[in-house]
Amino acid sequence: MDYQETLDWMFSHLPMYQRIGKAAYKADLFTTIDLLDKLDNPQEKFKAIHVAGTNGKGSVCHLLASILQEADYKTGLYTSPHLKDFRERIKINGEMISEEEVMDFIEKHKKLFEELKPSFFEMTVAMAYDHFANEQVDFAILETGMGGRLDSTNISNPVLTVITNIGYDHLHFLGDTIEKIAGEKAGIVKKDIPLVVGEKQEESSRIFEKVAREKNAPLSYADEHFDLKEIHTTDRKKRIYDIWADNLFYMNELESPLLANYQKDNLKTALQAVQILNRINQEVIDKDTIRSGISNVLENTGLQGRWQILGTNPLTICDTAHNPEGIQAVVEQIVETPCKHLHFVFGMVNDKKPESMLFLLPKGATYYFCKADIPRGMDANELKQYAFKAGLRGESYSSVIKAFNSAINNAGANDLVFVGGSTFVVAEVI
Repeated sequence: MDYQETLDWMFSHLPMYQRIGKAAYKADLFTTIDLLDKLDNPQEKFKAIHVAGTNGKGSVCHLLASILQEADYKTGLYTSPHLKDFRERIKINGEMISEEEVMDFIEKHKKLFEELKPSFFEMTVAMAYDHFANEQVDFAILETGMGGRLDSTNISNPVLTVITNIGYDHLHFLGDTIEKIAGEKAGIVKKDIPLVVGEKQEESSRIFEKVAREKNAPLSYADEHFDLKEIHTTDRKKRIYDIWADNLFYMNELESPLLANYQKDNLKTALQAVQILNRINQEVIDKDTIRSGISNVLENTGLQGRWQILGTNPLTICDTAHNPEGIQAVVEQIVETPCKHLHFVFGMVNDKKPESMLFLLPKGATYYFCKADIPRGMDANELKQYAFKAGLRGESYSSVIKAFNSAINNAGANDLVFVGGSTFVVAEVI
């Protein structure tokens, strides 16, 4: 099989949660364990930093990978889902796994996959671990797909675990309360391995502290140690911060290309993770390295889709936020962005409650409702009806690109076109 045929085989033979949803989800790790065992347990051959959380885990993973790269560590990065190319999920020092390596891995283990019938995610995690082991990475940054306790990435060898925050997402799988969701995320905590939590939230902190005590895992909250004060600039391509650590001045004028307000929390989490990593390694990733890792994160890792500016006339921005907390943060950012009129290209997946997000959206905008080209996408006309009940006005379109083109054509020079609601809507526009 060539590369495209290999991808087609993967998508058609292995159930893929991103495309079909609940039917692809496995509520145990037996297949992952069996699969990795057959591959000679590659996860035992590198040190991992395991990152979970409702929002921000992708950004934190990319920040940590960039900092470690700048410190001259050979660094693997496993994230999901991908936006344009499957290979985005598996990178070493910012370089995607090659098409040849994807083809070779599938061809070599095709019979094993047909025998064990792993999910798409299980198979992809195995591919990443095998690639990282073969390339002898120093560290691998692993982003959970969903939850933590039953996520395939949880079969790993972490030296540090990180949980960014807890919010309402994937309720069908993780539970319908913050405590239940936190319990699933806390499933990544390992005995004697330090845990960094990004935000100390009242409902979830009790869970984390209980699990940390049981596992003898040293626990720290990033927002109790780091504080960022923004220095205002007219440069639309970066944010600048002075940083305090434990109430002492830590770093001046840190430049970050991550433009959204919510990235301040992710920066704190990454900074605290590096502090703990320095203690574990008894090696110092110095401040200059941290500074360059953060300022070069886009170039080093290829991070996309986080308050990303796609154009300037009209100003066109996308963001992959896709749950109530993420959408709320994006809406707050939109409100702070000067514009004459807002044009909002919006789509959702059909296994989320539309009301939970639609009532958060600005009422005065013009909406362009669309369905991403995946089975999980919510029908655009159905979404329009839900939106009408939430007081939103707009039209439905037969594709994401038609919705986007219509928004661009209708927007004036001083308007804002925003694309969001679903990772898959953003992926089609990018």
